[in-house]
Amino acid sequence: MQKYEMLILLRSDMEEEAREAELNKFAGIVTSMGGEVEATDKWGTRRTAYPIQYKSDAFFALMTFRAPAKVIAEIERVAGISGNVLRRMITKIEEK
Repeated sequence: MQKYEMLILLRSDMEEEAREAELNKFAGIVTSMGGEVEATDKWGTRRTAYPIQYKSDAFFALMTFRAPAKVIAEIERVAGISGNVLRRMITKIEEK
């Protein structure tokens, strides 16, 4: 399995419970498809460099996980249709 990082920007006006549910949804996708979540770092609400969907603040979180390649397509699909996700970026981590 390959190691990945996903930086996700959520709407800053979400309730804490809704934010946790959104992050748990992505962790659930990884685990249900045979992967494992190593860590989820919540960076908190920060100002974005430019407005995204007319919002200048977002909640930043970084999730590190190991998963097969098919998981990435599913995460991208779910994040794309979620109204709470402003941006996401998934990168592959090269291990030495």
